[in-house]
Amino acid sequence: MAENEKPVPDDTRELDARSLRGLAHPLRMRLLDALREYGPATASQLADRLGESSGATSYHLRQLATYGFVVEDRERGKGRERWWKSAQRGIRMGVDELLRDADPSVRGAMSTMLYELATTHGQDLSTWLGSWREWPEEWRRAWDISDWTVRLTPELAADLRDKVHELIQSYREKEVGQDAENSARFRIHLHAFPRDED
Repeated sequence: MAENEKPVPDDTRELDARSLRGLAHPLRMRLLDALREYGPATASQLADRLGESSGATSYHLRQLATYGFVVEDRERGKGRERWWKSAQRGIRMGVDELLRDADPSVRGAMSTMLYELATTHGQDLSTWLGSWREWPEEWRRAWDISDWTVRLTPELAADLRDKVHELIQSYREKEVGQDAENSARFRIHLHAFPRDED
């Protein structure tokens, strides 16, 4: 581990070239995201949620299991019914290393994953904008859509990113249970990148 790298939390999977190839498919990413956000489900339930066929969701869940991203939830399954759950809470990607990998298939898989993440983030925000009026007043006051531009060096930019990650992690440690009054899943997207002067 490099001097400035932080250890990977126990509930987080660090991607390598092999596991990246197993995840970098739009439906697999959506399946894993749904299991993390909504909890264990069957292939049929996920097919209904995502608007896919149960055959496709079943196949891709098995692929995710092969690469260790999902596991069977044996406490829920009865008979031939298979329930799936996420094996980890999050993923950490060495984006720069994977985008510079010598193997073009690894670079392609990383690009696919990044573009799919950007698409999903846009869809999440659009869904909120389309439904915000349905939420209680407290939640309508708690959301945000902001952007800032600051002039930084790469070292300062990395420091800012790391501090934002630490702040978010501190709130993960305060996370309330599903039964907590007036609680909701709260989605946070962070996009941080340099811009040209023009």
